[in-house]
Amino acid sequence: TVTMLERAGFEVRDVESIREHYAHTLRRWVTNLEAQWERAVRLAGPGRARVWRLYMAACALAFERNRIGVNQVLAVRATESGTSGLPLRSRTWN
Repeated sequence: TVTMLERAGFEVRDVESIREHYAHTLRRWVTNLEAQWERAVRLAGPGRARVWRLYMAACALAFERNRIGVNQVLAVRATESGTSGLPLRSRTWN
């Protein structure tokens, strides 16, 4: 991914593993889906709702057990003068 971004003219500024965060997010999504189960079934049908619940729960478990991971990449395309427009310190990117 980094090589592909660089070949496309981007400069990679930051790469962060968000595996643990994503596991937590998926657990919250499952909780929210279950809290709105009747509505989800009405909108998507019982089969699709069950598939999504199973998929998200299984993915959360895989992230928790470090079987899969996910990285967030920040890349910029510099101007002709070489500036990116980003602050020099990553803490101010938020």
